Amino acid sequence: MSVPRTLDGFDVTAAVARMLDQPALWWQALGLFVAHFADWEQTWQAAIGDDGLEQKRVHALRSAAANVGAQALSAAAASLEAQLLKKRAGQAASVPDSLRSSLLASFRQTWRSAAEAWQAGTPESGMGPR
Repeated sequence: MSVPRTLDGFDVTAAVARMLDQPALWWQALGLFVAHFADWEQTWQAAIGDDGLEQKRVHALRSAAANVGAQALSAAAASLEAQLLKKRAGQAASVPDSLRSSLLASFRQTWRSAAEAWQAGTPESGMGPR
């Protein structure tokens, strides 16, 4: 099976290394990321206003992004998550819109890149959706 060595928005080499140097395992994780987070934008936006629920949505994205090597997305999610935690602890009055805008832009670019790569994989090669 031929797994992409590069993917816009991802550090594929580092992610594959974390997955016991098994490119197929990373590819499977990427497919799960695409499927699981397909509706993330809508569920996240619906959670805005409930700091606890929003923090959970952002945390899940941060963790999954780090797992598949989407470092910039993980960092954007970490920044928003940290601010939400501060707000919940009474250490911040609000969450800057810029953090949410940055996360949204990063999510859209990263998820689209992953989804396009996943869709381009063919069932015959074992690389795409089944």
